[in-house]
Amino acid sequence: MKKSILLLLSLLTAITGCAPLFSDMQGARLVGKRQFELTPGYSSVAMVSQDYKGGVANFAGLQAAYGLSDQVDLRFRYEHAWLKESFQVDEIGDMPFNIYSIGPKINVVRDRVSLFLPMLLIAESLAQFQPTFLFTVPLAPRQVEFNPSVKYLFNLCSACSGNMVAFNFGMAFSNDTSKWAIRPEYGVLYSFADSGRFSNFSIGLSFKMSRDR
Repeated sequence: MKKSILLLLSLLTAITGCAPLFSDMQGARLVGKRQFELTPGYSSVAMVSQDYKGGVANFAGLQAAYGLSDQVDLRFRYEHAWLKESFQVDEIGDMPFNIYSIGPKINVVRDRVSLFLPMLLIAESLAQFQPTFLFTVPLAPRQVEFNPSVKYLFNLCSACSGNMVAFNFGMAFSNDTSKWAIRPEYGVLYSFADSGRFSNFSIGLSFKMSRDR
């Protein structure tokens, strides 16, 4: 087990810091006090840097949100990740691993701007802090929304180096986006460590599980 963790940390270091999961698949809207929302989703991150080209990381997982109040949600996320192409670390090859995150989502401007503060754990080690501003721009009332976001990724694990900034451009399609939505998303991430660039495509399905207030 210890050897596997060391190999994983070596691989994460090789791809410029802690497997950059940076998709959002959510907008600025909060779920509401004592309400639940679930979002299963899939993300594919293409990694291109000066030294490692053509690698792809895949993430499949589930996000869950619970409304602590009308102003604050608590969000949890689980992702199962597997790497395609070994970024010139051939002795490791493809290695699946799990990522967990938890943090509050705070209302700034109702249904338009929110602040999300998740902490990420990789291989049971504290890895990243990702403060994120989420925005929602209605294009067709309750049917089509544009959900851009911007986040800063602080690497916290000892095997990681360099922080990153990411921009996501998501959409929401539904007949009532306050209840459910299909969420395609494209994003880009830039690493300050080696000027590396990462691109992301994600797709998610959000649905609210209502509960009496």
